Amino acid sequence: MKLSDFNYFLDPSLIAQYPLLERDRARLLVLHRETGRIEHRSFCDLIEYLRPDDVLIINDTRVFAARLCARKEKTGGGIELLLIRPVQENTWEALSSRRPRVRQRILFDDNSAGEIVGEGDSGLIFVRFQERSDFPQWLDHVGRTPLPPYIKRIHSNGDREKEDRRAYQTVYATFPGSIAAPTAGLHFTQSLLDQVRANGVQIYALTLHIGPGTFRPVRVTEIEQHTLESEHVRISHQVSGAIQKAKKSGNRVIAVGTTTVRALESAAKAPGQLSALDGWTDLFITPGHRFKVVDALITNFHLPRSSLLMLVSALAGREQLLATYREAIRERYRFYSFGDAMMII
Repeated sequence: MKLSDFNYFLDPSLIAQYPLLERDRARLLVLHRETGRIEHRSFCDLIEYLRPDDVLIINDTRVFAARLCARKEKTGGGIELLLIRPVQENTWEALSSRRPRVRQRILFDDNSAGEIVGEGDSGLIFVRFQERSDFPQWLDHVGRTPLPPYIKRIHSNGDREKEDRRAYQTVYATFPGSIAAPTAGLHFTQSLLDQVRANGVQIYALTLHIGPGTFRPVRVTEIEQHTLESEHVRISHQVSGAIQKAKKSGNRVIAVGTTTVRALESAAKAPGQLSALDGWTDLFITPGHRFKVVDALITNFHLPRSSLLMLVSALAGREQLLATYREAIRERYRFYSFGDAMMII
């Protein structure tokens, strides 16, 4: 399929710049994929579409303060880093706003130092930080929330950063490691999760740490030529067992977010058969994919020509999904990370 098959026009005014004060009051578009029927609801109405013994799977990754502002030691020129993951002691893989020279020293806001020690593929660099026993605490203090580039912050004072750090995190975020939030989960409140459980729905968590591959633009004409960068996944034996039991009993598995879908489908060996997993996935789901585990999906609205839009198209059907997006645009839904949600059942 061609990249142009996944294009649509969005008025920039529909890109949500801030979250709603009450997370579960976002709008919810419900798509019944067998009939094409669309309902316009609120996210707190989600409970009406869940059945007792459904299994709801969430991604409990936690966004860390991955964005660092620095300056070159010799010239004072500004440079911004987006940390991806540690590769060895004191050394991290990172993306940089400009291509620094290897062996160049950089200084951070608190005047602590780092050094560029290597270059990798796809614009990646390697940064070695000065040795310190409190690195996680230091990063939490000096780093900033890695908001997507379409979310603009003209002024970002301490109060705004504090609020973004709270808002760009699910209420169930547990294990640090992501440079982006699993945004479908941002709509849940603890109260709503408690109501879901009280109605007999089982909720289980897996972990997929989101890296740059999730949001890196697709630049090839034929989408089959695109590859995703690997991301780390953990699915416990308890979770895989609960999902297999649900599938055998004819109960639905509902994924919260596209990252949850990729994790589950990566661990599936055959329809209804899921193994525990502690490893890496580069699974790229496009139309034609045969879903082995996932029956329904809760997700946000995604960028045109993105791998996430292609994944959702695989579940809903490309033409039906794009028609649904046109309806959402007519109804002025809020798009992207801080935007509204849709449920595909």
